[in-house]
Amino acid sequence: MAAVDELSFTVGHGEILGVGGPNGAGKTTLFDVISGLTPASGGTITFDGQDLTGKSADRVCHAGISRTFQLNAAYDTLTVKENVLCASYYGFRNVVFPKFRFDRATRTRADEAIAFVGLEDDTETVVGELPILQRKLLMLAAAVARQPRLLLLDEPVGGLNRQEIDLVMGILRRFRDEQALTIVLIEHVMRFLVALSDRALIMHHGQKIYEGPADGLARDKTVVEVYLGERLAQRLRLGIEEAEAGD
Repeated sequence: MAAVDELSFTVGHGEILGVGGPNGAGKTTLFDVISGLTPASGGTITFDGQDLTGKSADRVCHAGISRTFQLNAAYDTLTVKENVLCASYYGFRNVVFPKFRFDRATRTRADEAIAFVGLEDDTETVVGELPILQRKLLMLAAAVARQPRLLLLDEPVGGLNRQEIDLVMGILRRFRDEQALTIVLIEHVMRFLVALSDRALIMHHGQKIYEGPADGLARDKTVVEVYLGERLAQRLRLGIEEAEAGD
């Protein structure tokens, strides 16, 4: 069985697509293939008119795609500022002969990304000392410091409490609205996925079992049976109804 099996989908400019599914459904493998970490055994990957099939991770990044990871990927012995500077410098373009100092454009991109996620007070903090929320925000800052057109987020709110989840949701909405950034996110926190996403795609055994409006997940029989369960589906339906009534 293929980890990602004949999966096909498109994402529009400025859209947020939420990807869900049980553990082992192939979600992270999908991101690995798109971002060039794992070569695809078949099919094509097209982004903004470019064929990225088989391209290396650095080529994919420089083409305009950034991603985050489930685990808190960062240089633990460097500061927040140093991490984002590295992402801004090496992720923005191909660097053959690195300079001894970061140029002004690199520093400007890093400062803007840090400010956007709210980490200004933590710039000199060594990353290994950061709590989980700040580490999540650091990965986000590093990803957007490259000024991508497509952002892939792998479980951006995993392990966060309700207040922290709402904070991240607000930041991502601002990214989409103010920077016209296209976002594809993987998340098990269904309240977050449904509230933030324009559309949802649910995977199971590497295949797509649902693609459509995010608020339709809880009413889809297959999604409820395979993934959500009736109790969570009912909670989601009630939450959607309350949100619609509030609007």
